[in-house]
Amino acid sequence: MPFPTYAVSTELDAVNQILSSVGQAPVTTLDLQNPEVAIVLTTLREINKQVQAEGWVFNTERHYELTPDSVTKEISYPTNVLQIDTNTSQHFDDYNVVRRGGKLYDKQNHTYQFDEPIYADMVWYFDFTDVPPAIQAYITARAARMCATKMIGDQEINKLLAEQELQTRAYALEYECNQGDYTMFGFRDGQNYYTSYQPFQALAR
Repeated sequence: MPFPTYAVSTELDAVNQILSSVGQAPVTTLDLQNPEVAIVLTTLREINKQVQAEGWVFNTERHYELTPDSVTKEISYPTNVLQIDTNTSQHFDDYNVVRRGGKLYDKQNHTYQFDEPIYADMVWYFDFTDVPPAIQAYITARAARMCATKMIGDQEINKLLAEQELQTRAYALEYECNQGDYTMFGFRDGQNYYTSYQPFQALAR
């Protein structure tokens, strides 16, 4: 039996919320021939990417294995990744990787080739429907303020939408803290834990 999807918002839902915020009538389809819809949808998708690039608990994975090609020893850069950084606890300062030419490039060793798998901390990009509701609300509110600036330029509406954006970001951060189980001692994924002072180590000879 499928689960109900009441908590899931689609791009169409978000577009209609934004259109309502700027005094436009709702639509039934995402018709890009409609100039207002095109502006709103393009803005929504760009803001979705910007917000996800911050790295939230829902789209961040640590210690993710990337395997070099058996022949070229190169690693293709995943097309749905916003950030990649080598895992500190696994590689320390052995690599400094960036995206270059659709592949992973090591700036430290000046090469595209890797002799071993790379364990990386990844920030993934997801479609809007796969984003948690609290983050969806923040993305929609932020996009609404941007669209209001582009489409009507009313300072009073922009001020109200800015307040809504701040409120939804607060809810998003609350979700992040609740889901992430953050601690001053480091990440709860088995990696990058802070090692506190232990007296017996100081006494070791």
